[in-house]
Amino acid sequence: MTTSPPSPDDNGDLDTARAWARRASSADDPLRAWVRCAVDAYRAIETAGDDAVPDAVALANDATAEAIALLLRYCPTGWSPGPLQVGDVQVDVEFRDIAPSLRSPLRLRRARDVPMDAFDGKRYSAPGFGVAMAALSSRDAGSSSSRLLPQSGAFGNLTAWIEPDADSRDASPRLVLADALKLDAVAIGAHRLQPARDTSAAYAWAMEVSKLERLGLWGLVGGKAIGRRAGLYLLDEYDPGKCPLVMIHGLGSNPLIWSHVSNAVWGEADLRARFQVWQVVHQTDAPLLAARLHLQDYLDDAWRQLDPDGTARARSGAVLIGHSLGGVVARLLCADSGDALWNAAFLVPLEALDADKADLKLIERIFFFRPYAGVARAVFLAAPHRGSPSAATLLGRLTGDLVGWRTMEVQALRRVAQRNPQAIRPELLPVFEQGWINSITTLQSEQPVRRAAESLLPPRGFPYHTIAGVQRGSDPESDGIVPLASAMLPGAASSLVVESGHRVHERPAAVAEVVRILREHARARTRTDA
Repeated sequence: MTTSPPSPDDNGDLDTARAWARRASSADDPLRAWVRCAVDAYRAIETAGDDAVPDAVALANDATAEAIALLLRYCPTGWSPGPLQVGDVQVDVEFRDIAPSLRSPLRLRRARDVPMDAFDGKRYSAPGFGVAMAALSSRDAGSSSSRLLPQSGAFGNLTAWIEPDADSRDASPRLVLADALKLDAVAIGAHRLQPARDTSAAYAWAMEVSKLERLGLWGLVGGKAIGRRAGLYLLDEYDPGKCPLVMIHGLGSNPLIWSHVSNAVWGEADLRARFQVWQVVHQTDAPLLAARLHLQDYLDDAWRQLDPDGTARARSGAVLIGHSLGGVVARLLCADSGDALWNAAFLVPLEALDADKADLKLIERIFFFRPYAGVARAVFLAAPHRGSPSAATLLGRLTGDLVGWRTMEVQALRRVAQRNPQAIRPELLPVFEQGWINSITTLQSEQPVRRAAESLLPPRGFPYHTIAGVQRGSDPESDGIVPLASAMLPGAASSLVVESGHRVHERPAAVAEVVRILREHARARTRTDA
């Protein structure tokens, strides 16, 4: 792009850039003026002394932000590498070291234009060179490598700047979109500048477009849409050296509940360097033990794709964090069932049952399990480890009539019970025969299998933590759904009670406690490495 510059105050690039900025406010073509301003400000940084760099950086950032705002007005979607022409202004778009999951064409927004409603206004950002951007891209459904990406697509936080072509002053400028988290610094001349960063914007935008929130409750009563999305999803680019933080939502819920915790993990540099966020989508109409089995299978499937040789360091340091029903599932993933669950439901050994081989295999996997290999710590928030009285309320019973009877595990139990009525404990026989077992009934305080599951704790030496909410004035103490006595566990490495309803995972004190626990885990891993 060539044009005659306005008359600067002197011959310096910075003064020329300032002159372009003045012209932009009144020019018929402000895009041209802002691009030229950004280019000349970049050149000024190359030759400036240390005392002049801040002014040049500020002008380059302002010009880039204004130019991008205009480009987004003309090109709201479909950003790809290569020439981008708007009128007679051309820039060459370059994707610089961004994650492969961010496949073009990208949707882009300036990070500062993304509201932080999802995080109650909490934005993690740092000033620097360039303009922080949020990017979304669609998921390639036909690619095996994208199978672990969220169904709504990938998202990423980028940094943008405009720079001149290194070989010719007359060539089109480059609009660089880079992954700022992979850059130690942007080198311009003799200067090394920290890139501007915003780790909150992209996920906040992704939450705006996600359908999960409205699908979660529908999935509780058998809606198929959430079931089609069920699985484990990586919200970070996979790193074989980082500890997976596996987030498990509760009854009728969805992974978006983890927005505050995820935002904190990405926003704190030390946590971002040590943890990668994995979130689970599961259809919460399944009985408790079936839900545990589903989570085990999701983890197995992910590891088969990510680490088929089983050698990644990440395999040995996973942290589970679960809310409500998800917390109970997380605890059972850390426990050894022995024969406690089987004996709570059956009167004869497995091999004495008359059943199809496939049903027997499934029943065995439901009732017999060991701690999931590689999980090193767990955090349980508002989890009804000893059941919840609300599961037996009228609403619970009415909802329970709709929930879960179609799941594969329930149908297998039903067939086994109908062929082996003498093998089932009498109090459970009608429940199994009619398929009246689901996520709600298995949280009822007096349910026999739930009572047996209550005794299953992580092994000695395994660190686990409880966080519970208590509503002011509740008697007995409760978060409105889960009694405090049900949420607390003996032997916990730490326990925290927060004044809160059931959505304790959104409370700042609870998020701060999760951050503290994760830092404790990172220190323990460092000591182990040493």
